[in-house]
Amino acid sequence: MSRSHMHIGQIFACDRQQPPTERSLPWLETRSGLTVVVEPKPHWAIDLLAFNMSERSYCHYADWCHKGPNARFFRHIEKSGADVLATAQAMVADELSQGLWDRAA
Repeated sequence: MSRSHMHIGQIFACDRQQPPTERSLPWLETRSGLTVVVEPKPHWAIDLLAFNMSERSYCHYADWCHKGPNARFFRHIEKSGADVLATAQAMVADELSQGLWDRAA
């Protein structure tokens, strides 16, 4: 399928095919009933962050990978995993509406 006909779900699915350290969009992970949204790592960061889907808290991705839901979560004043995911989806939707994905093909 050409990129000009892609939709948000396909763009996120294509990004998930990359190794975690090379992804540019957030993704969901669930362990023992706890779901987090993993935020891609900026070039300057030491580790990725995993935001609790339903609470305003996060942990370091390495800790999440090692301990799952027993990872040490820190409160976050601004965002939950749902907020991280919604922001990324809105960004991709805006790029699609501007035709930026058409030109990337």
